[in-house]
Amino acid sequence: MRSLGAVGCCHQEDEIGLVGAGGVTEYHLRAYQKMGLEVAMICDLNLKRAEARRDEFFPEASVCSNLAEVLRRDDIDVIDAALHPEPRVPLIEAAIRSGKHILSQKPFALDLDVAERLIDLASQRGVKLAVNQNGRWAPHFAYAREAVSAGVLGEIGSVDFHLAFDHSWTIGTPFEDIHHLLLFDFGVHWFDMASCFLSGREFVSVLASVRRSSYQKARPPFLASVIIDAQDAQARMALNAAVMYGQADRTILAGSRGTLQSSGPSLSQQQVTLTTAAGQASPDLKGTWFDNGFQGTMGELLCAIEENREPINSARNNLRTLALCFAALKSADTHRLVRPGDVRKIPQ
Repeated sequence: MRSLGAVGCCHQEDEIGLVGAGGVTEYHLRAYQKMGLEVAMICDLNLKRAEARRDEFFPEASVCSNLAEVLRRDDIDVIDAALHPEPRVPLIEAAIRSGKHILSQKPFALDLDVAERLIDLASQRGVKLAVNQNGRWAPHFAYAREAVSAGVLGEIGSVDFHLAFDHSWTIGTPFEDIHHLLLFDFGVHWFDMASCFLSGREFVSVLASVRRSSYQKARPPFLASVIIDAQDAQARMALNAAVMYGQADRTILAGSRGTLQSSGPSLSQQQVTLTTAAGQASPDLKGTWFDNGFQGTMGELLCAIEENREPINSARNNLRTLALCFAALKSADTHRLVRPGDVRKIPQ
């Protein structure tokens, strides 16, 4: 399926410029290496960090600490924008004006008005702008997404996400300073999947709540719940990020023609069961989120460039995700229902 970002439908000759060489880019570069793609340049203010990434994954790549050097390279067609949200906006704008296609790290923007401006500019310049919402290509979510798209489940009535996991690795890191860490940095993946599974439905309201558990050691609340009301449907999230034992991750999609359940001890170990009037089936899933996910986002962008279409992970498509996330943050702060789209900037 082309929407899975298969390399076979991509311009493998397109060369990538990676801007930002932080921790997550290990997974970006490993994915590109496996796909047979070419990274021509790695740029980071910390040149030694860029050199370390180059030496490990793409020894023939150039390194630099100045974005202008990346943008003036005619052989670089795609920019992997792996900076934090604030410095990413001028990077994306400069890349668009240079005629480069862009894969932006998530969350795409902290302001919906800014996001829409960048999207319009990319459209005017004929540039493809996509977002690294890599959860869409996690094997269990990719299967569910395709099942929903194919109408196997009929009209979706409810989407449930239940996660009991250990997020303690964030203790003592800058992640602890993120406002509503669970709902923003982590939960954006699940807002994105809710948006995918309820594609075409108008979102009516979001109600979110966060709490600290009695035993957690991290500063941000590690308990969260969200109810998303859509047109004739509902999505619900229940998160506990302080589960040390017996971790579990479960997703249930209930529709008029079938139910899909995915469950396992982690994001990387999932078993999907599809139940319809014809019976029950369980696909043999291949791969993991932190492999296929990063291959899928870039692969889909490259396919879209070759086929001259909008990628399914386009920034325009991602606006719904951001609107849900921003509304949830506001709701958690005010303890009130919030309509998606009414909150234009991330609450501080």
